[in-house]
Amino acid sequence: MTENTRNTTVVVTGASGRTGSRVARSAQAAGLTVRPASRAHGFDWQDRSTWAKVLRGADAAYLAYPSDIGAPGAAEAVGALAREAVGAGVRRLVLLSSRGQDRARDAEEALHASGADWTVVRAAWFAQNFSEGPLVEELRLRGELVFPAGEVREPFVDVRDIGDVVVAALSAGDRYVGETVAVSGPRLLSFGEAVAEIAKATGRELSYRAVSPREYGENLLGFGVPAKEVEALVEAFAQLLDGRNAYLSQGVREVLGREPRDFTEFAREAAATGTWTV
Repeated sequence: MTENTRNTTVVVTGASGRTGSRVARSAQAAGLTVRPASRAHGFDWQDRSTWAKVLRGADAAYLAYPSDIGAPGAAEAVGALAREAVGAGVRRLVLLSSRGQDRARDAEEALHASGADWTVVRAAWFAQNFSEGPLVEELRLRGELVFPAGEVREPFVDVRDIGDVVVAALSAGDRYVGETVAVSGPRLLSFGEAVAEIAKATGRELSYRAVSPREYGENLLGFGVPAKEVEALVEAFAQLLDGRNAYLSQGVREVLGREPRDFTEFAREAAATGTWTV
């Protein structure tokens, strides 16, 4: 790492979230200065008046749009924040995107058009979606995961690998500028097989039940999720879980020079912390 890299200040959006927290941790370990950007720190994706302060004097930024990169308004917000960043002298931007999601490409194109020195990291489904967020409560309290994935297989990626790839890209000078890096785990698992691995790690009886995306959306509405957000999620699930992502990506190996973390390792470590214990 160069001395310039060591003096780099990186704005991390969603710094307390699933990927942002790992980007922040990896950046700190690499000697970078992390500037967290979240509502707790006065930053709001929906309030442009909060953007200038967090960007001022920074060198780079990690952009992770909340809820979903293909959600309504995501492309407009990503493009606007990227343009403001470039205008403030923050040209080095890394965007978290999604493999196989058509609407995610609009946000990527908005980033490309901003004038930034950009890198896009397209991620597979997060392993930590089973341990953080709404899915974990179903497994922990009900012992069952209901989800619209059928028997489709997915190479679940550990978000710690995403954090390491983002920071490596930021620390490599121009090596990954203008590049799209796709990341996944090392093998394909169905959601049922993933739940079975979690059951083995916890010693609990856990099950998986597949439903249609529409039925899952109706469940979300029943839980109080806004209708517009549900519509976007149902469309995203119908796309992402139709088998198009049942392949491995080599980004972790190419950027980090090592194998990606395996789902079994994730499940064992999360179980040891009591994640799925009632």
